[in-house]
Amino acid sequence: MLIPRPETEILVEAVIAQVPIDATVIDVGTGSGCIAVTLALERPDLRVFAVDASVGALAVAKRNRDAFGARVRFAASDVLEAIGARVDFVVSNPPYIAEEEIATLATEVRDHEPRMALTPGPQGTEIIERIYAGARGTRVMLEIGYGQTEAVTRVAESHGYRVDEVLRDLAGIERVVVSSQRG
Repeated sequence: MLIPRPETEILVEAVIAQVPIDATVIDVGTGSGCIAVTLALERPDLRVFAVDASVGALAVAKRNRDAFGARVRFAASDVLEAIGARVDFVVSNPPYIAEEEIATLATEVRDHEPRMALTPGPQGTEIIERIYAGARGTRVMLEIGYGQTEAVTRVAESHGYRVDEVLRDLAGIERVVVSSQRG
């Protein structure tokens, strides 16, 4: 089943609005496939790929793709490591919660979501760092956590990117970062 959180809907809406016709998009850490399937259905002109390190998550994503009749190709990959082809946009709702914050999450999230989908490590930006390192100049659109804008901007800049836009959620929290390679 596909049940996006409102924060993720902001990311999807940004991709739908900003990605040019016939672009190739890769959803990194696809999980249930919610982002990839929605993009393929809403923008049939896009070539949508999705990767995840979890084979179990990919099985769920494939079931969702098939249930909705979406055109999405999947591959097992730890971030972008297995991807050799160039894509136009990297899109991701990566794990971004710092390890020490896990205990403060709502019970339905903390106790029922896979831990690897919540936290990448002590800082919360470890996967974001790897996405920028592997994106090779491709535009990047990410969902981020509360208060992470400065840290994500530093990560982006350290890999030759600039933050073009930061989108806020309905509560006014900076939630989506849109970035492109500098120069």
